[in-house]
Amino acid sequence: MWFRLDTALTGVAVCATAGLLLLPHARDAGAVLAAQDDPVALADAQLSSALRNDPAVLARNIEDALAARDADLAKSFADVAAARNVQLPDDLARRVTDAVADENSASHFASRFATGFVTGTADDVGSLSGTVAGDLFVFGDIRDVVREGKHMAMGEDTDHLILGLAAAGLAVTAATYVSVGGVAPVRAGLTLVKDARKVGRIGEGLTTWAARSARGVVDGPMLRAAVADASILRPGQTITAVKAAFRTEKAGGIVRLAGDVGRVGEKAGTRGALDTLRIAQSPKDVTRAARLATAKGGQTRAIMKMFGRGALLAAGAFNLSMWVFWALFALLGFVVSIKATTERITWSWLQRSKARRARRDLAVRQDALLQDISRKDALLRDMALRHPAPAHSLAPVLVHG
Repeated sequence: MWFRLDTALTGVAVCATAGLLLLPHARDAGAVLAAQDDPVALADAQLSSALRNDPAVLARNIEDALAARDADLAKSFADVAAARNVQLPDDLARRVTDAVADENSASHFASRFATGFVTGTADDVGSLSGTVAGDLFVFGDIRDVVREGKHMAMGEDTDHLILGLAAAGLAVTAATYVSVGGVAPVRAGLTLVKDARKVGRIGEGLTTWAARSARGVVDGPMLRAAVADASILRPGQTITAVKAAFRTEKAGGIVRLAGDVGRVGEKAGTRGALDTLRIAQSPKDVTRAARLATAKGGQTRAIMKMFGRGALLAAGAFNLSMWVFWALFALLGFVVSIKATTERITWSWLQRSKARRARRDLAVRQDALLQDISRKDALLRDMALRHPAPAHSLAPVLVHG
């Protein structure tokens, strides 16, 4: 009995210990699984888990960003620290402020603006401003349409994604002027997607989807005719010809993607939008990133840096489920062990109670028996005194003696 009780108590101890070890992981996994359809809640759950497991993770990432001369990323991590009430060392906070001030200086901005305007490549606010300005003045889009269109006309390798984005950009630019900037996020988004494509910073899955979508945006034969005599020096004529080859009804997916990218850039910055394009594998990922950027603003880059695509979509759902499963299994084992322990303690108590009751009953019966014997003995003595035996009945005894 004691061996069985010790076994049950050992089960309670083992399951309780396993449950305590599994609880933090299961709690974090459960929070991530519950928030997998909400990128904002998903980011909060992952940040809470990361900070609980490693309180110094933000400071370490800020140091890495400063070492890489990425002041924007360092500022993003500092924003996360402020939102989470994490106290950063004074020296580190001052270095972040100085780096951001230097990056936003007028000379640096002017230099990057000129680079973006001329080359059409953007990786920060200044260069994006120059690139968007070039596209708004149709310089950039006409340049890309003419270049890729001539590749198509000559049978050379053509980047259909760049071609489709540039053609869509020309149509959207006209709409931007008409709406006085109402579709500016879409215009900026098209520019960002185009620039990310040029430098190879679009995720493979998103590249495949965008290229497939862009192929239907432009009418090949009409575009070949349009670029035959197209020129940057004749923008009006070129735009008219290209717009005739542009299939507006086929551009819905590209335009929606550009709008989401533009919203990410608006809330999280240019590099945040480029980071989104790098990790996204589908338009749905970009839509989730837009929701995240709308809620988190400047924190978005830090969140994406820490969790990658997992910031947009709960990754490793099977592994997360296994943490929850093992925690529940430990809980079940604990409950079963408690049940077994309770049953065996109850059984032991009942057995001991029965034994005590049996001993008590035996003692009562013994007392009753003794009392009965005493009563009978007293009765015999009383009868002997009342009726003594005759003298002649003693003769044989005396003779024998």
